[in-house]
Amino acid sequence: MSQPPLTDAVSYPEPLAHPETRGIELIEDSERHGRARDLFPVWAAPNVSVLNFTVGASLILLGMELWQAILVIIAGSLPWILTGIVATSGPAAGTSGSVITRAIYGIRGNRVVVAFFGWFISAVFLALNWLASSFMGAELLAQLGFTDPVLGPVLVTIVVAAITVLVAVFGHSLILRSYPMVASVLLAVFLLVTAFILPHVQWGYTAPAPLEGAPLWSAMTIGFAILASTPLSYTNSPDLARYLPQSTKPSHIIAATAFGGALPCIFFTVVGALLATGIDAAAMDLGIESALLALLPAWLGPIFVVGVIINTISLNGMTTYTASMAFQSVGVPIRRIPSAVVVGAIGTALTIYLVMSTSLLDAVNLMLQMLVLISGPTMAIFATDVILRRNRYRGEDLFNERPGSPFWYNGGWHIPGLLAVVLGAAVASLFLSNEAWTGPIAAAMGSLDLSVPVSMAVTSGVYIAMTRIPASQRPTKSPAIEGARA
Repeated sequence: MSQPPLTDAVSYPEPLAHPETRGIELIEDSERHGRARDLFPVWAAPNVSVLNFTVGASLILLGMELWQAILVIIAGSLPWILTGIVATSGPAAGTSGSVITRAIYGIRGNRVVVAFFGWFISAVFLALNWLASSFMGAELLAQLGFTDPVLGPVLVTIVVAAITVLVAVFGHSLILRSYPMVASVLLAVFLLVTAFILPHVQWGYTAPAPLEGAPLWSAMTIGFAILASTPLSYTNSPDLARYLPQSTKPSHIIAATAFGGALPCIFFTVVGALLATGIDAAAMDLGIESALLALLPAWLGPIFVVGVIINTISLNGMTTYTASMAFQSVGVPIRRIPSAVVVGAIGTALTIYLVMSTSLLDAVNLMLQMLVLISGPTMAIFATDVILRRNRYRGEDLFNERPGSPFWYNGGWHIPGLLAVVLGAAVASLFLSNEAWTGPIAAAMGSLDLSVPVSMAVTSGVYIAMTRIPASQRPTKSPAIEGARA
């Protein structure tokens, strides 16, 4: 299927051949460009991912039947709608998400939240995706005769990380111009791999020991938490949409973002579940990357590994790009490009640590579940604030850091936002169930993991109950813009 033209006949704020120098500064109307549908390939490219295969296989390994796994995959993709809702604030405010959340936490409170929560989420996802390419690249090197179990993954990590940081340095123009092509190439490669997986699928698969009752609900809720953690982590979605004209319809932004992320996730996670039915436990013990490459012909293995690496670069390039603006939003006097280098260094160090201490499947499941302690509450409160304010943010107010400014609140702290997020995270820990930690309520319910829905409900409920949006923070829009949004 052909991709839509990327932009109207307007110039980008930075030429493609030059790094993007803009950071969190406001995007003027004269610099706005593009259409909402341009966001679809931007989100599709990083989500045509080998991690989907890994997560899908883990659902079968948890003991589910195929139909049960497919239901969980669909349910776990619904939070992509929240990613889309949050993305609409980018064009409305004309700046990055890490600045927009000053409206939620206050000028000073936002610095604490972004410095802790934002960096943690970025570091985890950088490491997880680099980990996938590291293991796959090392497996290919082993087939070529380079069998060092530590040096191989480390070398692949360093090379891929360096290229990823370059993508982040060149920034927005490179991402929007190249990702449609990247999405097409990755789709072709992963569909070809799928074609070689399908003959090995046991379509009549039944779990060796079918789950019933509490064990079944435990497996399904744990699987949901793992899947939901991906869309919930993208509170940076406004960063990719902020160059769109302010008059862009929010419904179009939500649809392009949500479908761009959800469709490849659903399809290839289902393929991962199918893959697990055709691989015996002994093969899976060697690592899903080894088991997957063993199903492919010799000529396709290297192509697939290259596809995995390209996907990793596209996803982590976007993550590093948005994370590079977090330093600026918390007040650190650093420009965006050096910040991107620092982000890349942190992610590389964590990846190398994981390469030497865990397997891909174990790392993905554990870290994605732990991630919801942070990503669930922060996504819930961001989406709630967008709805409460009817997506009306004034960029000028967000950058006013003086005492008495609209988002100064109480000494720079917005207690309702901070309390809601802390309570949401605390409640999530009570309902979380994984190998590293099982909360007391989850344990009492037979390892049922309700960390995502309960923590999000608590966060939104507390924020709504405690927050009253002052009239001064409800900026009016021009009739032309209101008409365009209708």
